[in-house]
Amino acid sequence: MTLYLQPTSVDEAVQALAEHSLFVLAGGTDYYPARVGRPLDDDILDITGITDLRGINEFDDHFHIGALTRWTDVIEADLPAFFDGLKLAAREVGGVQIQNAGTVAGNICNASPAADGIPPLLSLDAAIVLSSTRGEHSMPLVKFIMGNRKTRCASDEIVTGFRIPKPEHPAISTFLKLGARKYLVISIVMVAAVLERDGDKIGKARIAVGSCSAAARRLNMLERSLVGQAFTSGIGEQVLESHLNQLAPIRDVRGTAEYRMDAAQILVRRALEELVADDG
Repeated sequence: MTLYLQPTSVDEAVQALAEHSLFVLAGGTDYYPARVGRPLDDDILDITGITDLRGINEFDDHFHIGALTRWTDVIEADLPAFFDGLKLAAREVGGVQIQNAGTVAGNICNASPAADGIPPLLSLDAAIVLSSTRGEHSMPLVKFIMGNRKTRCASDEIVTGFRIPKPEHPAISTFLKLGARKYLVISIVMVAAVLERDGDKIGKARIAVGSCSAAARRLNMLERSLVGQAFTSGIGEQVLESHLNQLAPIRDVRGTAEYRMDAAQILVRRALEELVADDG
């Protein structure tokens, strides 16, 4: 006999996870398609009834995105310009029906290398918040995603949300995605970028590339090299092949590793040029 539990609070959810081995179900947009034609015999913890986990809230030094926030919620929210990249990515998560049901936490916990939400959240320096009967803690998203379908979420933990720090300087962001067609496509390469402007210089840069490694990665060497550079057109020329050495793209039906590396460099350059042009 399978279990199907539907708690209405985080306390109920973590207590259930402490007592049983359960599959945590949020939007279900990954879970159900993966099981077409198969019996649904998993023990389920359906967290959709925990209404406190949905929504985006602003605090003095950060924003909090609840785990059950839908991608449509992200698209429709009134947020500062440094969230524009996340909003663009939200529009790439399947079609409108998927955006209405799929959750931010579900997309991240699925930990697909091609998950649209991961690069923009990495570029926002997001931390993931987890709860269990032991209490609540957080960790940088870059540490939470360990690889293809692998996360640091313990079996008795539930993701409750994401903490997005406010930037030190005025900031803007973008998200670019390369696929075999315009819509409803698994990405070949994704790039998310945030630039903070300090006067006429780049104060900080955060750039993440997805679909080019087992997990999306920040381009730390490039980020450091951009700090202090003029906030003006031509900045894309600063992007060198060596800045992408952290990537380890695979070869599959969507593209070769070499093609992905070339495309990633081009998209990073385009993203940076787009940001300085939009701000100017």
